Amino acid sequence: MSGRGYSYSAGVLVGNWNEDVCLEEGLLKDFLHKRERGELLIQKSRSLKNNLLKKIPLSISKDGFVHFGDTVMLVNPDNHKSPMENYPAVCGNLSLAVLPDEIAVHTADSLQAPCEVSAIKSVNPVGRNTFRILSTEGNSMGEPIRFGQNFGLGATGGFADQMLYLGSDHKSFMRFAKKSYLQQVFLTDELSYLTCWQATFLDPQLRLEYEGFPVPANSKLLITHCHTNRGLAVPRKYWISSYFGKEYEVICHTYLDSHKAEEDKNYWIIVTGNPSDEESTMFDRPKPLSEKTREHPSEETRDREMKFTQEHRT
Repeated sequence: MSGRGYSYSAGVLVGNWNEDVCLEEGLLKDFLHKRERGELLIQKSRSLKNNLLKKIPLSISKDGFVHFGDTVMLVNPDNHKSPMENYPAVCGNLSLAVLPDEIAVHTADSLQAPCEVSAIKSVNPVGRNTFRILSTEGNSMGEPIRFGQNFGLGATGGFADQMLYLGSDHKSFMRFAKKSYLQQVFLTDELSYLTCWQATFLDPQLRLEYEGFPVPANSKLLITHCHTNRGLAVPRKYWISSYFGKEYEVICHTYLDSHKAEEDKNYWIIVTGNPSDEESTMFDRPKPLSEKTREHPSEETRDREMKFTQEHRT
């Protein structure tokens, strides 16, 4: 006893001490049990993020075409205009990616349907931005897809036992894109006609002639939604704040210029793997010099060749 109050040492048991000890022991046992089974929220979120950001190898095209069953990236290419010409749109290459709900990132251990999609600046193939070309009409895997032929786009998010399908539907009062208020694009776990897409040749004057021809990989084309007949697009001026940072809205809308031809917002490249380097893609591979460049090299190229010749002569 000291002063006006009472003080007790640490070993003195007061009140319902036995119940408190049992409760703490029960909480500890429950925590250890969940940790062993990987059921803690931090373990679930870590598993989801690890799979979404895991490096995924792309399929290698031996004949230069896209095939059913291929794992690819969908890239909206840069239009090579200056930032002032593009303003307020963003410059650079953007790839189509899975955009999980921010709450699901912290609580779920797998992708939850329905799920949103976005366009990201990274063009490195990871679980988020790789898709698999699926057959919706019973075509065998390995066959090339053709212009005007239906196909599906499946996203696994880096998981081996899960797949969501890229789809879209008509705009309504309850269903529309959050930023542009146009037709939204989403991922669903139901394979239906809403998840069917077609590849369309880029030049409208040659579109009918190329109908039925195999779709070339790593070339610009259009991707059209079968149910609504609208093109997959990235407006590039509507951005989204997500768990992964600043990303851009993806919609279904056909942008036409004054000549009734699709604009670069609708351009896509189906990117495959680089056969000479497993760590890169065909999008990273340097393009060969054109015949015009070889016949009329620039002054810098001529100086480099002259320096190279002089060094090898000496």
